[in-house]
Amino acid sequence: MKKIIITLLSLSTIVNYSCKKGFLDEKPLSFLSTDNAYITAKDFDASVNNLYARVRSEFFTNGDRRPFDYIFGTDLVYDGEPTVDHHTNMIAAYAPQGGNNIPGDHWNSLYKLVSESNTIIARVPNSSMTAAQKTFTEARAKFFRGLAYRTLAYMYGGVPLNLDEVQSPKTDFVRATKAAVLEQVISDLKFAAENLPAINAVTDGQINNLAAYHLLSEVYLAAGQFQNAVDAATAVISNTNVGLMRNRFGVKASDATKNVYWDLFQQGNQNRKNGTNREGLWVIQFETDVPGGGALSTGIGGTYQAERVFAPQILSFRLPGSNVQPFLYPRSDYSGGRGIGWGVSTKYFSDVIWQSDFNNDLRNAPFNFVREFKVNNPSHPQFGQTVSTINPPAGITVPRRNLYAFQSKVTTPGDHPDGMFQDKSQLLLKASAGGTYADQYMFRLAETYLLRAEAYLGLNQQANAAADINVVRSRSNASNVLPANVDIEYILDERMRELGSEEKRRITLMRLGKIYDRVKKCNPYYSDVLPTYNLWPIPASEIERNNGAKLEQNPGYN
Repeated sequence: MKKIIITLLSLSTIVNYSCKKGFLDEKPLSFLSTDNAYITAKDFDASVNNLYARVRSEFFTNGDRRPFDYIFGTDLVYDGEPTVDHHTNMIAAYAPQGGNNIPGDHWNSLYKLVSESNTIIARVPNSSMTAAQKTFTEARAKFFRGLAYRTLAYMYGGVPLNLDEVQSPKTDFVRATKAAVLEQVISDLKFAAENLPAINAVTDGQINNLAAYHLLSEVYLAAGQFQNAVDAATAVISNTNVGLMRNRFGVKASDATKNVYWDLFQQGNQNRKNGTNREGLWVIQFETDVPGGGALSTGIGGTYQAERVFAPQILSFRLPGSNVQPFLYPRSDYSGGRGIGWGVSTKYFSDVIWQSDFNNDLRNAPFNFVREFKVNNPSHPQFGQTVSTINPPAGITVPRRNLYAFQSKVTTPGDHPDGMFQDKSQLLLKASAGGTYADQYMFRLAETYLLRAEAYLGLNQQANAAADINVVRSRSNASNVLPANVDIEYILDERMRELGSEEKRRITLMRLGKIYDRVKKCNPYYSDVLPTYNLWPIPASEIERNNGAKLEQNPGYN
């Protein structure tokens, strides 16, 4: 009996204590929760690192399709393997409710960037960070939020503008005007530009003040604020820590057969390490076989698959009179690695834009824009001969999926990881090849000059616009353009020559409302292009779940 009484008294004490003191309440001390995840600078650094990862995925590493939506359906390439994934049948590719869901995938990815940036910004004030750390963290988050909303505004027009951390379901979003979205982007990027570290004070790959000013200049252009665009670009161009690379540099500078434009894209040459490359403003980092580095030496997963997409599939090419394969494939050389010929260069890109300076423009040198392929299979009767895309053999028409001119910057000839080779002595690659094993430019100073030229054009200052374009052209030994010949079409052509497949072309053309015009002019393959496609649709799933308010669809979409 005594034992029972003691037990009951003990239980009563526990119950009373737990009721009064919250005895059973959770106090998370050793695991992450919403209460303890955003306290120290290290906590916020981890979240910012995830923003970097999301950017790399959206624009570079999310497979062999979604990153290339920024290039397919534009004036640069056409679809070598007709499929909706490559924007063949644009009605299906851009259907608001389509199973392919190209617009929906990018909408979701970009809004995740917004959401995570908002959470960081909201949690900064109550953190344990110093005032300087708080400002630095806020600047980084606002840069990424600005980047996301800038891309959304260009591709979808006015979109829902939310600047708060999402803590509960919300189904009453409405679209802000495009002007309002751009003004918010400008506000975010101004804060970032004023508070991010100098470019020479950050580690390679980190955002910095000049990357923010570069992006700010572009967004000012979209907003029609041309003088502000000039000023933001000038803040970059006049900075003594950067400059166009005009002399040979980097890991292969001793190769006298190449030139400085080629140097820009060689593995290991993109960054500022040891002060070498002063042109890259923001470089997306890839480290092979390093956790979090993206690339692996055992396969293409996690790499930027530009080689796979943009280089020709010469495996299937045959010369008249022989069924023997003329080219060994895949090889780590200027035949394009393990290209599969999805993104075939338009004739406008590979031929038309080079006509005035075909032989002297360094960017068009044979090792930069590859147009000749040497028969390297000893079993072929024409072994050692050259097949040219300019003067193809009788009976062969180009461009075609297995033979066309392409930019060598999409691959890394001779620089594939050892794990990618099946026979390195013959430069033969494994079937798992197809990635581009080099860091990738997001922003490069040559583009800043072209942005400022566009701003000067908006101010009707053609002489200044021509001067900026000629700074870029002179580096490549191209002839100067006369002020009278500078218009937006010329600038778009010059961006093609300088940036080519490196540029996220859709962003530029949608910013200018030029998808339809440029595709009609330069890319007859996409014969079904419509003015409607200057904007993508708001995904139908977003409209349907937003049942607390009406989310308007873009014109031309059902």
